[in-house]
Amino acid sequence: AVVSTQSGHYGRGIQILFEVMVLLDNDGFLLALTKMFQNTRSSGSVSITMKKYDGRTTKNNKDCPNDNLCLIRAATNNKKISTVLSNKEVTKFQMSYATLLRGNMDALKKHDKSKEKKPLKRKDV
Repeated sequence: AVVSTQSGHYGRGIQILFEVMVLLDNDGFLLALTKMFQNTRSSGSVSITMKKYDGRTTKNNKDCPNDNLCLIRAATNNKKISTVLSNKEVTKFQMSYATLLRGNMDALKKHDKSKEKKPLKRKDV
């Protein structure tokens, strides 16, 4: 898929360049998500959201299929991707997605327990 970019001028000559959300097929989404995880391994984060999707592109469109769909989005600070799952594709996608997450969760930082506050002891008077 081709990623298109848009630029906008926001007062006093400041120009901001950002990418538009790209709708990919399921396998393309998983490949792009893998690349996102690899690019943010040393620094950065990837946010992933899932929500029910009714298939409508506008609020006023009444002609929408009754198929249960799920919209999945992933974003870093400069790239956004998305895919739509039907209920028939969920099992296959979920297995691939879980494998992908397990493989990329190794770059998480360890929790430093020495900085935790110790509970205060209560003195009975």
